[in-house]
Amino acid sequence: QVHLVESGGGSVQAGGSLKLSCAVSGLAHSRAWFRQAPAKEREGVAQIDTNGHTIYADSVKDRFIISQDSANGTLHLQMNSLKPEDTAMYYCAADPGWSRSLASWNFAFWGQGTQVTVSS
Repeated sequence: QVHLVESGGGSVQAGGSLKLSCAVSGLAHSRAWFRQAPAKEREGVAQIDTNGHTIYADSVKDRFIISQDSANGTLHLQMNSLKPEDTAMYYCAADPGWSRSLASWNFAFWGQGTQVTVSS
């Protein structure tokens, strides 16, 4: 069983930065951030595995950075140069498997989400 608790969401103006964190307890080789805007499907943002390999959605590449704290297992998402279209509920997700994917069906465990709002 893996338990996830997100924090760090909030409101920011376009061009600003926010850092999301997710406390992860339990074994999870694959961890990721997803987001879902109103009336849109959930989309994968970034994924990292235990070895530190990462993948990013094209829409956030070169702006967002996913990382994990090896000491306590906390997952982070540093979001820079934020745009209004980044506004969404952000979820962290985890899975004991080793898949390298941003497909939501590859992740068995999910946090409750944290809201990010970017104003123009």
